[in-house]
Amino acid sequence: MSQYEILLCDPPWDYKGQTQHTGAGGQESGGAINHYETLTLQQLKRLDIRSVVSKDCLLFMWATSPHLDQAIELMKSWGFSWATVGFVWDKQKVNPGFYTMSQVEMCLIGKIGKIPSPRGARNIRQFVSEMRGQHSAKPTEVRKRIELMFPTQLKLELFAREKVAGWDVWGNDVTNDVEIGGLPNTSKTVGPSDNREIAT
Repeated sequence: MSQYEILLCDPPWDYKGQTQHTGAGGQESGGAINHYETLTLQQLKRLDIRSVVSKDCLLFMWATSPHLDQAIELMKSWGFSWATVGFVWDKQKVNPGFYTMSQVEMCLIGKIGKIPSPRGARNIRQFVSEMRGQHSAKPTEVRKRIELMFPTQLKLELFAREKVAGWDVWGNDVTNDVEIGGLPNTSKTVGPSDNREIAT
């Protein structure tokens, strides 16, 4: 089985059936559960990610704001130590939130072993400003920046929506390049995280 040095992951976070609200008197405007099957934190923890990673590996994990604590807990359960915030995505649009208007999403970094070498570019910017696209889609610019940072490493995208040159993929929307055990049987497509901020 392949031993990947770079993982990009967009978990289908569970919002407990909640959908995005539009304020007093407004109607629901959708949520992750309306688009694909979500997974609870405990279900995500059961994925056998360790079986496909190298001794030196970085995990780039997208986390919606209500799930930051769960994201760090999840990466630790997979064997990664918390490192830093890799990217902050300005979606150029705001969504209603329970506290402030939501406009950004973060991509966190976890690490097993050492930072994979050889290294590529060392001057990659953390801030990405790109208009939000279709539901749950993440900016392609982030993948491109990761490629510049680690051009030679074996890369895997988890919960991928499409096959991209230079990356192996795993998920329900693609032909998998690798098998990962532990995923429960689901009736709907398991997809990437919702890009709306919803309180938990």
